[in-house]
Order: sequence, then C-alpha cells, then structure tokens
Amino acid sequence: MKIRLFLFITFIYFKKKCLKKYQFIKIVIFVLTINKKILFMKKITLTLLGLVAVSTTAVAQQEVKFGPKAGVNFANISGKDAEDNKMLIGFHVGAFAEIKFNDKFAIQPEILYSAQGAKQESSQTIVGVTTSSETTAKTSYINVPIMAKYYVAPSFAVELGPYVGFLMSADAESKTTVGSVTSEREMDIKDSTNSIDFGVGVGASFNLDNGFFIGARYNLGLTKLGKDSSQTVGGMEVSTEALDTKNAVIQVGVGYKF
Repeated sequence: MKIRLFLFITFIYFKKKCLKKYQFIKIVIFVLTINKKILFMKKITLTLLGLVAVSTTAVAQQEVKFGPKAGVNFANISGKDAEDNKMLIGFHVGAFAEIKFNDKFAIQPEILYSAQGAKQESSQTIVGVTTSSETTAKTSYINVPIMAKYYVAPSFAVELGPYVGFLMSADAESKTTVGSVTSEREMDIKDSTNSIDFGVGVGASFNLDNGFFIGARYNLGLTKLGKDSSQTVGGMEVSTEALDTKNAVIQVGVGYKF
C-alpha cells in the first residue's frame, strides 16, 4: 500500500509540474521501473528467507554426536613391489563427529593420529656365512577420513569412504648380522616419502547401550609411499620411478559418543 500511495502522489505531482508530455512520460516509466525492481527484490528476499528457514529446520532435525576414539593398528605395505613384508603393530587416536540424517544414513568425519609402517626380514647363507637383515619402516600420519555409514540394524552399521593422510614422520631402522657381527642403522626417510596419502576405508561398527562403540576398519592406500627421483650421472639426468608400495592398515578400536 505504501508503494502504491507513493507512486500515486508522485504521479499527481509530476503531472502538475511537468510542462511537456514527453518529460512526464519518461518520469512515469522511470517510476514504474523502480516499482518493478522493488517488487522483484521483495520476492527474492522472501524466497531467501524461506530457504534459510527450511535449511535451519533440516539441520535441527539431524542428530549430531561426537567424541574420542582410539585403538590398535595392524599395519603393512601392499603393492607389486611389496615382498616378504610383515605387519607392524601401531596405534591410532583422535576424535570424530557422527551426523545422522535418519535411522539409516549418517556421515562420520574424523581426525586421527595414526602410527603405521611395516617390517621386512631376509636371510641368506654364502660359503657357510649367514647374513640376516631386518628393516622396520615407521611412518605416522594425521588421517582425515569421511565415512558414509549405513545402519543395517539400530546398533550395527557398515561404513565406506575416502581418507587423506598428511605425513608427520618417516623413519627406517635396519639391523644387519653377518656371522656374529651385528650393525644397526637409523635413517630419516621423510624427504623421500610422499607427504600425502590418499585411500579408501571400509569397515563396520557396533554401538553399545552405554555410549561406547566398537569398530573395525581396513584402510587401503591408493598413492605410492615413495617419491619419483632423478639425479645427474655423467651429465645425463637419470629418472627413477618410485616402487609400487602402498599403505594397508587394519584398525580395531573403541570410542565414546556424547
């Protein structure tokens, strides 16, 4: 009503004041244009307010729980060039948030510190002298998985999703024994290890009535552990492709939902 009253007063005022018809017509067109823009802005504003209201209602209907989780890692290395490796026992610890959309579906982002790696042992005897070696590669990551969860039953869920890992440290410890002589060596291999580990995880979890839950997950790395390298030999650049080795970690742990 206020807009229409304003337009009517403006119309009468300029009709009396303007001496030429074309001036009056221009003013009327200008005022009508302003009126259309105001009405259009009102529609946009009301639409946006409606969307905000719907979004707020949807968020309010979601069930969000969060808490800590920790457990043991059974870490190893997979890939075409991974031979004679043995599991290395590590651990993981961190926090999660479970965003439940309904009784069946949920999203669970996490942030975890994860100690991983693998062992490799070898032995051979030449001319009666036995040479054995044991190499342990230890890596640690800050892993950020985002798992999609489907509740098969009210307390049991299966999960699948990607993760990205940020390398924190990478060390190698080697122990070599020739006959009765043993030598040990430690190396920092962080510079030759990829700083990002990307992969997928699949697992399951079971919720207890007291807020605790038990979970198991298998994380399969999709990126190579090592970096491609190059060096100049005799004035020629020689490139070396990284070995096809990737992280493979079984995680078993417990957590608590607040």
